[in-house]
Amino acid sequence: MKLTTLVAIACLYSTAAWPQNALVLQSDFGTLDGAVAAMKGVAVGVSPEIRIYDLTHEVPAFNVWEAALRLVQVAEYWPSGTVFVSVVDPGVGTNRKSIVLKTNSGHYFVTPDNGTLTFVASRLGIAEVREIDEAVNRRKNSENNYTFHGRDVYAYTGARLASGRITFEQVGRLLPAEVVTIPYEKARHEDGVVYGNVQTHDGTFGNLWTNIDRGTLGMLQLKIGDLVRVTILRGAEVVLELTAPYVRTFGEVPIGAPLLYLNSLNNVSLAINQGSFAAHYQIESGHEWSIRLRR
Repeated sequence: MKLTTLVAIACLYSTAAWPQNALVLQSDFGTLDGAVAAMKGVAVGVSPEIRIYDLTHEVPAFNVWEAALRLVQVAEYWPSGTVFVSVVDPGVGTNRKSIVLKTNSGHYFVTPDNGTLTFVASRLGIAEVREIDEAVNRRKNSENNYTFHGRDVYAYTGARLASGRITFEQVGRLLPAEVVTIPYEKARHEDGVVYGNVQTHDGTFGNLWTNIDRGTLGMLQLKIGDLVRVTILRGAEVVLELTAPYVRTFGEVPIGAPLLYLNSLNNVSLAINQGSFAAHYQIESGHEWSIRLRR
């Protein structure tokens, strides 16, 4: 048998033996230094063939809420078997658990159990949760490093799982099917009022994104063009009250005018046509920010 044939067979065997799922990284590290590159280097060291993608590394520092949102906004667009590694870890080196969540959709999430999984657990469902066994699933000779688990534990374990070097069962011991969650206002309709949470801004444009889905908004029986009374609160304090038309897209109102629409996730958003709603009205987002909608 020719040498080239043997090489081809070996390559095919190698690919078949180690099924490669995508590895998607998220952090609050930014890209000004080498932290993200170090995580990728560890992953490639586990499997040179691994496919690595970035979700974002611009999560605001220590902002677990934003990390949780970014995960749920993209996870469903990735195929079953994808492994997400999310490292926004203000409690690094403490006794918070390091876990891998397998969702009912077949996605895997490698992260500290600190609220990062609030939304994916709710939306995709919890199949199993396992605690990472750092005796075997940790980069060699890193046991005395307490401040870079993103590199030494999460990227390493995520790469081993995505590349098929370990099974999900080999991650570590099975935990109860629950994760740490951040409390927030759930979307609901009650007595002619729709309640929800101001989850985030969409970054560049300053539109507010809420957790109020199309179905819950539908309880108000709105038609395109109807005016909606909007109240935004921070805790118990009313921060803003206004009236905005319910429209399909930005250009249906004059430049500079507010509007209420359904965003690309089919959730209620507030915007100013060619302006920043968040900046203009000085509205922030997070678990303490809530919204009320009335006809």
